[in-house]
Amino acid sequence: MRFNNSIFKSVCVVFTLVISFTAVCSKPVNAGGHPGRKPERSSRRGQSPAREPRKTKPAERRLTSAGREVPGPRNSASKRQTANRSVLKRQRAAEMRRIEARRHAEAVRLAAIAQQRALDEAMRSEVQTFIGRDNTTGEDADVRRAAVNALGSHAGTVVVMDPGTGRVYSIVNQEWALRRGFKPCSTIKLVTGLAGLNENVIDPSDTTKISDSNRMSLTDALAHSNNTYFQQVGGRVGYDKMVSYARRLGLGEKTGINAPNESPGQMPSPRSGYAVNHMSSHGDDFKVTAVQLATLVSAMANGGKLLAPNTPRDSRDTKEFKTKVRRIVNLDLDTLRYMVPGMVGAVNYGSGRRAQNPQETVAGKTGTCIEQGTWIGLFASYAPLVNPRLAVVVIARGADAHSHFPAAVAGRIYRDLNSRFGTPTNLQIAAAHAGNGGGLNSDPKVSLNEEDTEEDAENVEALDAASGNQATRGTTRSANMLETSMTNVTSAQMPHAAQPLWRDTRTPASSTVKRVLMPIPNRPVDVRAVVAKPAPRPSAQSQTRPRRVSDIQR
Repeated sequence: MRFNNSIFKSVCVVFTLVISFTAVCSKPVNAGGHPGRKPERSSRRGQSPAREPRKTKPAERRLTSAGREVPGPRNSASKRQTANRSVLKRQRAAEMRRIEARRHAEAVRLAAIAQQRALDEAMRSEVQTFIGRDNTTGEDADVRRAAVNALGSHAGTVVVMDPGTGRVYSIVNQEWALRRGFKPCSTIKLVTGLAGLNENVIDPSDTTKISDSNRMSLTDALAHSNNTYFQQVGGRVGYDKMVSYARRLGLGEKTGINAPNESPGQMPSPRSGYAVNHMSSHGDDFKVTAVQLATLVSAMANGGKLLAPNTPRDSRDTKEFKTKVRRIVNLDLDTLRYMVPGMVGAVNYGSGRRAQNPQETVAGKTGTCIEQGTWIGLFASYAPLVNPRLAVVVIARGADAHSHFPAAVAGRIYRDLNSRFGTPTNLQIAAAHAGNGGGLNSDPKVSLNEEDTEEDAENVEALDAASGNQATRGTTRSANMLETSMTNVTSAQMPHAAQPLWRDTRTPASSTVKRVLMPIPNRPVDVRAVVAKPAPRPSAQSQTRPRRVSDIQR
C-alpha cells in the first residue's frame, strides 16, 4: 500500500514538470533571446521593425432565411459608393451625348439656313435675268416702272391689267407669269366661296360653325383666310363641282394672251374624303399662272366676263384694240357681290393689310403655303371697288413669300398709280373688323389669319387681334350696305355681263364727288343758339342711398 502511494506521488511530480517545461518552451523568443518579451523597435531610421501579423477574428456569417449571406456594414457602404459613382458616370455620359446632339442639330440648322439663303439668292438672280429678257413692246411705261420698282430685287412676278377690257399694261418676269404654274394656296378659296354660294352651301346672311364654340361668317372667313370654314364648304360642294367651277373661271386652260408658250396650268386628279376638303382650302395639285389669276379676279370685278388678255404691240394694235370675251361665267351676280366684303376686309383688316390704299378701296385675296419644300406667296386683287380699272396679281417664292410680301408689292403699285387710275371714292365696306357683332365668334384668337400660322416668319396675329378690338361695324350691316347700293339698278341695267359690278347708277356721270381725304371746314357756332342746360339734381333716393357696404350692413 505504501508502495503504491509513493509511485503515485512520483508520477504526479513528473507530470507537473512536463507541463511546466512545455509551457516555457511554447512562449515566443524575442531578438535578444529572452522568451516572453515583446520585440524592441529598431532605433535606426529607414528600417521598419518586424511586426507580428495581426490576428483577426473570423467574421461572423449572418445568413438570411434563403441561405444567402447578409453583407456587413462596411461592405454595404462600399457597394453604395460604387453604385453612386456608376450613376454619376452614366449621367455625365448622357449629358455629353445631349450636348453633342444639340451641337449637331445647331450645325444642321445653320447649314440649312445657309443653303436656303444660297437658293434664294440664286432664285433672285434668275428672276432678274428673266426680267431683262421680257418683251416690253407695247407695255405701258409708267405701269411697268411702278411694278418693277415695287418688286425690286425679289423673286417674283407681277401682272397688271385692265379688268374691264383685258388690256395688259405690264407683265414683270414673263417667264414665271406665262410659262410656270404655281400652287394657288389660299387664293383657291375664291373658287370655293363662289361655288359654295352658287350651290347654296353658304348662307351669306348667317354664320357657319367651325368648332364646338365658334362660328364664322363668309366675310371674316375670306378676310382671315380661315381654312376650316372653306374645308367644310369644299367637302359639301364635292370634287366634281369644285373642278367644274375652277374651269368656269379659267383655270386649267390657256388664257389666250398674245404671247408664245403659255402654260395651261394643271387641274387636280380625282379624290374624295378629306382630300377634297384640303384641296378646297390649299389648292392641292392645282397649278395656276399669274395671268390666269388676273383673268379670274377680273371676271369677279367686271360682273362675270372671262376675258382674253391682250398686249397691244404697236400703235395700230392700240388703235384697233377690242375686248375679247372668252365666255360669260355662269354665276349669279349676287354670288359675286357677297364675295366683295370679305375681299375688301382682307385688305382693310385681314391677311392682306399691306396692300391697303387709304385713297381707294382695294379688294384682294392672299395665299401662302409650301410647294415642294419652298414657300409660295400670292396676292390677287383689283381696284378701285367702284368702276375697277386695275387688276394686280403678284406671286413670290422662297424667303420673299413670307409676311405677305406680294400684298405689299400690290399695295405700292396701287398707291404709285393712284393719281392715274384711282378714284376719289373710298367706300366704307368692311372697313373694320366686325368684332362680336353680326354673329361672329366671340373668341378673338379664332379670327386670326390662318395663313400666318402656317408661316415660320413674322408673327402678325397681334395686329389682327388689335384691329378686332376696335370693331365698329358688323358684317351683316356691310352686306346690307352692298345690297342697298344696288337697289336702284333695274333689271334692264343689269344684263348678264353688260354692266360693271360696282358701278353706282344713282348719280349721273357728270356729277362731282368730293374727295374723302379733303379737309372739311368747321361750321361756325352760333353762341346765342346754345342753351345752357341746368345741372341734373340728384334724386331723393340717390341721396339716401348708402354709399358703403358697412352702411348697408348696419
